[in-house]
Amino acid sequence: MKVTVVLLAAGQGTRMKSDLPKMLHPVCGQPIVFHALAAAKAASTETPVVVIGHGADAVRKALGQAARCVVQEQQLGTGHAVLQASSLLKDQTDYVLVTYGDMPLLRAETLQKLVEVQQANPGPLTMLTVVHDNPRGFGRVLRKADGTVAAVVEEFVATPEQLAINELNVGAYCFRADWLWQALQRIQVSPKGEYFLTDTVELAVKDNLPVQAISTDDFSETIGVNTRIHLAEAEAAMRLRINQRHMLAGVSFIDPASTYIEAEVSLGRDTVVWPNTYLFGKTSIGQNCQIGPNSHIRDTMIGNGCTVLMSVLEGAVLEDDVDMGPFARLRKGAYLSKGVHMGNFGEVKDSRLGPGVKMGHFSYIGNATIGAETNIGAGTITCNFDGEIKHPTIIGEGVFIGSDTMLVAPVTLGDGARTGAGSVVTRDIPADTLAVGVPARPIRQLERKPKKD
Repeated sequence: MKVTVVLLAAGQGTRMKSDLPKMLHPVCGQPIVFHALAAAKAASTETPVVVIGHGADAVRKALGQAARCVVQEQQLGTGHAVLQASSLLKDQTDYVLVTYGDMPLLRAETLQKLVEVQQANPGPLTMLTVVHDNPRGFGRVLRKADGTVAAVVEEFVATPEQLAINELNVGAYCFRADWLWQALQRIQVSPKGEYFLTDTVELAVKDNLPVQAISTDDFSETIGVNTRIHLAEAEAAMRLRINQRHMLAGVSFIDPASTYIEAEVSLGRDTVVWPNTYLFGKTSIGQNCQIGPNSHIRDTMIGNGCTVLMSVLEGAVLEDDVDMGPFARLRKGAYLSKGVHMGNFGEVKDSRLGPGVKMGHFSYIGNATIGAETNIGAGTITCNFDGEIKHPTIIGEGVFIGSDTMLVAPVTLGDGARTGAGSVVTRDIPADTLAVGVPARPIRQLERKPKKD
């Protein structure tokens, strides 16, 4: 059986008061429509169809190859929007699952259940409802004695008795495809000049065909985004869902309410996330880590057993057993190998620190390669930029860089080299050589210390 999603994402979103199309406003790091599409795709078998309109070019570009797009040139209602997909899907699918692109919290499991119920339904459609005392402007669902749906009454035309009904139409449907296309042609235009998808319920009932409904017990699933207030509600609900998912998988949160984690972040078991920590993008954190408090990490890979205290990381890689902070910063291209220690107020960019490197506080390392077990003294700076070009610094294994050393790139320090405090290194230093002064000059050979087992 073929099941195809039609995602309605053509609305203007005027109440958002934004130059950005509503569907592209982010919820936990991903556009609203991406969340809706991911859930719908999990319940379908075919490439989804997204009906776009306002900001069509931007939405199409954002979706890329994830969906097929059709444009609703005139905004003539939800029934008219679904009809735009008929040219792609007629005779190409058995069931059509219709949801809204501005409902980012609908779960894949809920939509899968919707499809399963419709596949067993002799009638043409199954709809999703929720029972709640806050109607949020949803239509009221009227039931027959046998439990099937008798009608959906929109709030603006409902009687006082109907307004008292607390079963609400969420706005997700699974249709038998062959019936849907002919039913859409039969919908009458409303006084508002629109064709409403909910009228298909009335058509099925008039044809004496059963309309089934299932209910979700999670009201947050029904949050639709029409204003910035709704956007904040969706963000809070999604953040809670993400945090709970990680906690159920073995991650500890000291204070989930003050922890922000975006949708694509992964966390290993027995990791502890402290308050006021923000994890963005495709960040991946291993097991048994201590993250935060007050850390800001984006698109970074962190191994097992690492500690990141009050620090900012972006586009970096940390192998296992790295500890850093407080107030350290890793910029794009920073790579810290196993067992690296990085002190407070240090910064690394486009550099690789070898295993066991110790980097003191108030240091800057840029465009550098540093060998294993090297010690970078406090206040060390790689002077890598001459105003036009960034030059490399290469430091060997077992090197000792004295405090306040300036390394004027391009420059190379051999294995076992040392610099005195306050040195300004403008020329290469051979292996096992001590250099001091301004500019630094070699003053003696050093005896190589045996490597640790």
